Amino acid sequence: MKTVFSRTLKDCPTHYCPGCGHGIVHRLVAEVIDELGIRERTIGIAPVGCAVLAYHYFDVDMVEVAHGRAPAVATGLKRVQPDKVVFSYQGDGDLASIGAAEILHAAQRGEQITVIFVNNGVYGMTQGQMAPTTLLGQVTATTPHGRQASQDGYPMQMSEILAVLPGCRFIERCSVHDAGHIGQTKQAIRRAFEVQVSAEGGMAMVEVLSPCPTYWRKTPAESMHRIEKEMIRVFPLGRLKG
Repeated sequence: MKTVFSRTLKDCPTHYCPGCGHGIVHRLVAEVIDELGIRERTIGIAPVGCAVLAYHYFDVDMVEVAHGRAPAVATGLKRVQPDKVVFSYQGDGDLASIGAAEILHAAQRGEQITVIFVNNGVYGMTQGQMAPTTLLGQVTATTPHGRQASQDGYPMQMSEILAVLPGCRFIERCSVHDAGHIGQTKQAIRRAFEVQVSAEGGMAMVEVLSPCPTYWRKTPAESMHRIEKEMIRVFPLGRLKG
C-alpha cells in the first residue's frame, strides 16, 4: 500500500525526542491545511521553544519570532494581508508565560488568527523547568520536590481564561494520547482554521495536551497514560467556546 503524504508536511528527518507529541500535531495541522485547500495562502508563526524549527516541517511560508511574541506578529501579518490564513504554533512555556500578555490582548481584540497551543506542562527546549501549566506535585528542573501551590502557584488554565473574552470565537481543548482523541483533535483544528477562512470574526484556539517523555522522565507509553490519568483531571477536554 502506498503511503499518502501531506503536501503541507515536508518529508524530512525529525529533531523531536522519541514519543514527543509535536510530530502528531504537525501532521494534523498539515492535513487540515491540505483539506481546506489553503496551503498557498497560509503563513505559520513559530516562536522560541521546541517547535522553533517548525519551518523545517511545514511547506508554507513561515516566520520565526521571539519567545512569546507570535500573537503580536500574527496580528500584524493578518492586518496587512487579510487575505492570508495566519496561524501561530506555540508551547505552554511560550504562550502561558512570557507570551501571556500577547495572547490575552490578541484574544481581547478579536484578532482573526488561528492559534495551536501545545501543552505538555514543562519547558522542553531549555531542559525541563517548571512551566505555568506544570501540575501540582510534578518534579521539574526548578521544582525538584514537586510543584507546590503555596510557593509556585497553581497550573494555569489558559483555555478557560481566554474563553471568557468576547474576542474569542472558538476554543477547544483536545489531546493526542490515543487514536480516538487524535481524530477529535484534528476536527478541532479544522474548525479553528474554518473560523478564519470563513471570516466569522474573532480568534480561534485549540489547546492540545501532548506528551514530553524526556522531561517527564517516562517512556512514550507511560507519557500517554499520564495524560489520560493526570493531565485531563486538571485540564478537562472539550469545547469551551464556539
